Amino acid sequence: MKTERMIKNFEDMVKIDSTSRKEGKYHEYLKKIFKDLGCSLYEDNISKTTGLGGNNLLFKFPGDARYDSIFFSCHTDTVSPGENIETQIKNDIIYSLGDTILAADDKAGIAAIIESLHILKENNIPHGPVEVVLSPGEEIGLLGSKEFDTNQLKSQYGFILDGAGKVGIITVASPTLMKLNIKVYGKAAHAGVEPEKGIPAINMVAEAISKIPSGRLDDKTTLNFGTIHGGVATNIVSEEVTVEMEIRSISHETCLTKEKEVITVFEQVVHSWGGKLEIESQLLSRGYEFSKDDKVVQLATIAIKNIGRDAHFEISGGASDANSFNEKGKECVTLSIGYEKIHTTEEFIPIEEMEATVKLLLALIENKVEDGNEIN
Repeated sequence: MKTERMIKNFEDMVKIDSTSRKEGKYHEYLKKIFKDLGCSLYEDNISKTTGLGGNNLLFKFPGDARYDSIFFSCHTDTVSPGENIETQIKNDIIYSLGDTILAADDKAGIAAIIESLHILKENNIPHGPVEVVLSPGEEIGLLGSKEFDTNQLKSQYGFILDGAGKVGIITVASPTLMKLNIKVYGKAAHAGVEPEKGIPAINMVAEAISKIPSGRLDDKTTLNFGTIHGGVATNIVSEEVTVEMEIRSISHETCLTKEKEVITVFEQVVHSWGGKLEIESQLLSRGYEFSKDDKVVQLATIAIKNIGRDAHFEISGGASDANSFNEKGKECVTLSIGYEKIHTTEEFIPIEEMEATVKLLLALIENKVEDGNEIN
């Protein structure tokens, strides 16, 4: 491993702005890097329909066909403030200067992949084909991975390099996420002169919400009323109120059941008052859950042990590109790659964790052969 090369690649990448919907310049840089490594490229055309700054990029690093194919994936966009990033290293830890994010989420993952391919190539290490999917728009709703055509992948399973915390954490489950936009219509009237002629939308919403359990419903399910907007003035019976809420559950079926329960309660309450109701539901991601016995988890567990670390299994309350791939039949889990305090100007990543990520990728690649046996 050439750590200095990896750090330079990482620092070069974070200096290229790629906040969501502005990924284009960074994608052009990545195309050159992976081409120089000997990869072929498949690029779709989703930027025209999604408004993202770039398309999905699938790089294929050739390998021995007798060996299994494996894919890795990272996202190319970053959150704000993510422009004009400069790095500094203190005590072998990489930070930004403190006025921007670092963008280790998720450029550290891409830097680790690049270094891993360098090592495979320079040391003639036996390996199967390696596929790398780099997607834009993850931070604003998994927009790129949702549109990716997984039929382009030869690999049946892979690993998403997009987890916080020390290398060794495997995210084995992630929720279905449902967003609801609820509009309740009442009837306006003068609140001081003839309130009885009005139908208060605020009261209807309050009654409905009071009948719906929220917060953590069980160990796999949460429900939250996020925003409530409505009313015009204190002397007017509220005519319209909009409620934005979400439901998350590791169980897809539970999420759908809770959605129906919410809709039923609002329908019953609004009907009893004589009001009107509009509800829009949006499925933002579909959940997945693996056991420790599932192959993709076992492969990650063995690889983590092979680099001298213990595997830890976590259930996420949020979604990642892994949700998109699993929904489309490509089994994958998210692996932690060492960054901390993401989405803040205090974000950092220890160089030791970047090195451990490279070792983990090589262990995953080298331990895979077509018949499922480990390579010694």
